[in-house]
Amino acid sequence: MDRKNWASWKPFGIGERKPNNYLELWKAFRSVKGNRRYAWRILTRGTCDGCALGTKGMRDWTMDEIHLCNIRLRLLQLNTMPALDARLLADVSALPARSGELRGLGRLPYPMIRRQGEAGFVRIGWEEALDLAAAKLDRKVGVYLTSRGVPNENYFAAQKAVRAIGVNSIDNAARICHSPSTVALKQAIGAAATTCSYQDWIGSDLIVFIGSNPSNNQPVAMKYLYHAKKAGTRIAMVNTYREPGMERYWVPSNAESALFGTKITDHFFGVNIGGDIGFLNGVLKHLVENDWLDKAFIDTHTAGFDAVRESVAAQTWESLEALSGATREDMFALAKLLGEAKSAVLVWSMGITQHAYGEENVRAIVNLALARGFVGRDNCGLMPIRGHSGVQGGAEMGAYATGLPGGLPVTPENAAKFAELWGFEIPTTPGLTATDMIDAAHAGELDVLISSGGNFLEVLPDPDYCREALSRPGLRVHIDIVLSSQMLVPGAGDVLLLPAQTRYEMAGGVTETSTERRIIYSPEVEGPRIGEAWPEWKIFTELAARARPDLADLIRYPGGTAAIREDIERSVPFYEGISGLSAFGDNVQYGGRHLCPDGLFPTPDHRGRFSPVDLPELQRPDGAFLVATRRGKQFNSMVHERRDGFNGATRQAVLISSYDADRLGLADGAEVTLTSSTGSFTGNVLRAPLMPGNVQIHWPEGNVLLDKARRSPDARIPDYNAYATLDPS
Repeated sequence: MDRKNWASWKPFGIGERKPNNYLELWKAFRSVKGNRRYAWRILTRGTCDGCALGTKGMRDWTMDEIHLCNIRLRLLQLNTMPALDARLLADVSALPARSGELRGLGRLPYPMIRRQGEAGFVRIGWEEALDLAAAKLDRKVGVYLTSRGVPNENYFAAQKAVRAIGVNSIDNAARICHSPSTVALKQAIGAAATTCSYQDWIGSDLIVFIGSNPSNNQPVAMKYLYHAKKAGTRIAMVNTYREPGMERYWVPSNAESALFGTKITDHFFGVNIGGDIGFLNGVLKHLVENDWLDKAFIDTHTAGFDAVRESVAAQTWESLEALSGATREDMFALAKLLGEAKSAVLVWSMGITQHAYGEENVRAIVNLALARGFVGRDNCGLMPIRGHSGVQGGAEMGAYATGLPGGLPVTPENAAKFAELWGFEIPTTPGLTATDMIDAAHAGELDVLISSGGNFLEVLPDPDYCREALSRPGLRVHIDIVLSSQMLVPGAGDVLLLPAQTRYEMAGGVTETSTERRIIYSPEVEGPRIGEAWPEWKIFTELAARARPDLADLIRYPGGTAAIREDIERSVPFYEGISGLSAFGDNVQYGGRHLCPDGLFPTPDHRGRFSPVDLPELQRPDGAFLVATRRGKQFNSMVHERRDGFNGATRQAVLISSYDADRLGLADGAEVTLTSSTGSFTGNVLRAPLMPGNVQIHWPEGNVLLDKARRSPDARIPDYNAYATLDPS
C-alpha cells in the first residue's frame, strides 16, 4: 500500500463520480444471456478485439495480473448475439430513426440485396451475390476496411485481392486516426511504429501524454500506470481538458486501486486546441537555452539539429504563448521535467493526429525525444498509442492506398517487387484514400464502393455530404457482422449486404498486431455460428477470383489462414515468425522490445532526423471558440451509454470552461447552439476544466461542424476540429 498515490479514502470511491466497473460486469453478464459459456471462452481463450494493447485471454506479457476492461465487456454482445430477424429489413424506411439501436438488433445471417428503387432487402445466395459484385469490379472501385476486430489475415488477403483486380484504392481506419504518425515517424526515425514496449512505462522517470486519454480509450493501460506510479514514475499530461479519468482512476482488478483509487497525473499542462506545436516548440526552445540536451546522442545518432535549433530560436515567446494558450513558465516546467529525467516515454493519440497539420504535431514530439535521446533504450520511447486492435497491422499488411505490404510506398519499383512475388501485375501509382473515395463517389466518379465494417456516416466530417456520396455509386457492398446506418442509404444501383465472421469464428485462427508491435495469435473459439457468415479474407479473394478467373489460383487460399500467414511472412520480412503462430498465447514482437536500439535508426544513414516545425497560422474569427470532438462512453463510433461516467456529460453536452460560462452568463444545462462555416450543433452547457476559449462536444454527433475540405497534406487525415460561434438557443 502506498497512501501518497491514493485518490480517495472512501472505500471503492463511494460517492465519487467515476464509472461503476462492477456494474459493467453485471451488464455484460446480462447482455450475453444464452451464450455465457461462449462469452467466457472468448474472454479466456481469445485475443481482445477492443483497443490495441493486446492480451492473451485476460492476461498479457507486461505483468502477471488479470486484465479485463469495460470496452471488451461491451463488445461481448456483438460477438455472441444471435442472428437478427431479417423481416426487419423488408422495408427499411423506419430504421434510420433507430440508428442508435441497429447494432443491437442481431447479426447479419446471410447475403441480402436491396435493388434500386426497392423498399428493403431480400435474401440472396452467396453465388449470386459474388457473381453480381465481381461482374462490376472492372470499373472504378474503392475498398475500405475498418479496424475493430479485423485481423492481419483479412487485411492482407483483401489488399492482395484488390490489387489483383488492378487498383490500389484500398484503405483502412488507420487513415483517420494515426496516419500522420505513420508519415512523420517513417520520415524521422525510419519506422512507422512505437519504438518501445508497455513494460518501458513501469520504472521510467517520466511519461508524457499529449492529446491522449487512455482512461477512456485504452482502459487496460491504467493498470500499467498504476504500477508505474508504484515504481516512482511521474506522469505529465498536455491537453486542452483536464481529463477526470487521468486525474484519478480506480483499477477494478487491483485491490489497492479498486479500494482507494490512484492519482494518475502529477503535472498538467493546458494548451489550446491546435496549440500543441506552440507548446512543444516552446519546450524545445527551453531545452536548448538551458542546455538540457543529450549532445552525445544528437551528435552521434541524429541529423538536422542545427536547423531545428535555429527554427525555435527565431520563434518568439509571444508567438508561442499566443498559439498554445500556455505561458512561457508552463513550457519551462515541462522542459525541466524532461531535462532532469534520465528516461521518458512520450505517448500521443488522436488529439495530436486529427488536425490539418497532424504530421507537424508528431514531428514536434519526435524533436523532443531526439533532443533528449529518449529512443532505443529501456524505459524510453515514442508511442503513438492505438485505439483499435487492428490498426497497427492494417497498414503493415498493405491495406493502404498509399502503401504496399511492409509499409513500402507505392512506386513502380516496389510494385514490381510484389508483382514478381505474387505472379500478377501491381498498379504503380497510389489509389484513393478513404476520404478521396467519398469525394469520388460524391462527384459520380466511383462505380463500386465496398465497405468492410466501418460507417462513413459516423466517422467522417459532414454527414450529409457523406450520405449523398453513398447514394451515387452504381453498386455498394457492405461486409459486416451487424447493421449500420450507412447500409440503409438508398443507392443509384444495388446495395449488397454480406455477413462476416468475427475473429473468434474463423477456422485456423487469426492474428492481430498490438501497439507494442506484438503479433498475437487468436485461435478459433468453439461456439455457435451465425447463418451463412464467411470470413472476410474469403469474401475478398473469392470476389477477385471471379473478377479475374485467370488469376484465381494466385488469389485464393485453399490452405486457409495458415496459408495467408505464410504469404505474409514472404511479403513482409519483419513479420518473420508469424507463420509459426498456431496456438493460444503464441506471439512474436517484431523488432524486439525496442526499435532503433542504442540509437541505430533504420534510415539510410542510420540517424534519426530532426525536422523544423513552423507555427501553424490559426486565425480564429472574433468571438469564435475552438471546438474539438471528444470520445465519451463509447468505442470508436459505437456509443455504449448516453452519459459518461467520468464527467457526467451526456451526448449533447457542450463542455466549456467556467471562465467562459461566467463571462457569457451561462448556467449548467443551458441550451446553446454552436455554428461553424459548415453546420450547427445544439446542446447543453457543462462546465468543465477546459482552457478558456475552447469547447468540446462528442464525436460523431459533432461532425456536423467539421469542414470536410480540411485535411492534412501528406496523410490526408480529416481535421476533427472547428471554429464556431456559441449562442444561447
